[in-house]
Amino acid sequence: MNRFRLPSEISEEKWPPPSAFIEEAKVCVKEAEDKGIILRIMGGMAIYLHSQEYKQLWENLERLGKKVFTDIDFVSYGKFRSQVLGFFQNRGFTINQTMLYYYGKKRHIYYGERIPMVEVFFDKLEMNHTIDFRNRLEVDSPTIPPAELLLQKIQMVRMNEKDIKDAIILIRAHEIGEDDKERINRASVGARLLSDWGFYYTATMNLQKIRNSLSNYAALGEEDIRIVEGRINQLLSYLEEEPKSMKWKSRALLGTRKKWYSEVDEWDVISSPSQGSTEKEK
Repeated sequence: MNRFRLPSEISEEKWPPPSAFIEEAKVCVKEAEDKGIILRIMGGMAIYLHSQEYKQLWENLERLGKKVFTDIDFVSYGKFRSQVLGFFQNRGFTINQTMLYYYGKKRHIYYGERIPMVEVFFDKLEMNHTIDFRNRLEVDSPTIPPAELLLQKIQMVRMNEKDIKDAIILIRAHEIGEDDKERINRASVGARLLSDWGFYYTATMNLQKIRNSLSNYAALGEEDIRIVEGRINQLLSYLEEEPKSMKWKSRALLGTRKKWYSEVDEWDVISSPSQGSTEKEK
């Protein structure tokens, strides 16, 4: 490829169907595993794969459209960084060398022909708040565990409707529990939130936002609303009642008078180092 083909440059008529993204994601996890690389799917696609019995509800919520997936998000451990680079290059993907130089320790962005874009994060997801994946990628496959899937959505300071729908499906499909066996492990959620007031504040505000939005969706039946609302209340009660760290209590005294989250970088994707122009990745 002489030039990176950004997703925004591809017309809807030529856009790969959702099935192509899903197939590629699952094949990548399996083939990476065969090579000794731990690779896990994140984001909305992972929620979809982890909630297959509620596929019809996804469709009813109008979450599954032609461009439902714009890329594939993966996470791996940093120790596999060089292997991941070779793995995706061998699959025909191209990586922007300038972006690799500046950001390659934390994140790789690949471009392909069949699948326009693949992103791989290493060790952590650092956005408005940080999710550390150490010792958690072995827990589930081909996706990250449900607890981390929920955390990925509720760490956003400005949670949009797509993310609200994703969270509703995830919570509808998974009980709140003490382990990761098709449950949202409340201890894993608490491990992140009970020592970090800022993350706690954002996450609990978003859980309340999700709960308050349930009546807005005609696709949700009375039982759906009752179950999702009950599970959110259950998780909120757990987070409220569990003991907090001294660091959490100290930061809570400042509240929102001090910014409690990190700004998300607007990643500039350079279409070609020789062109001198940039385009936004998302």
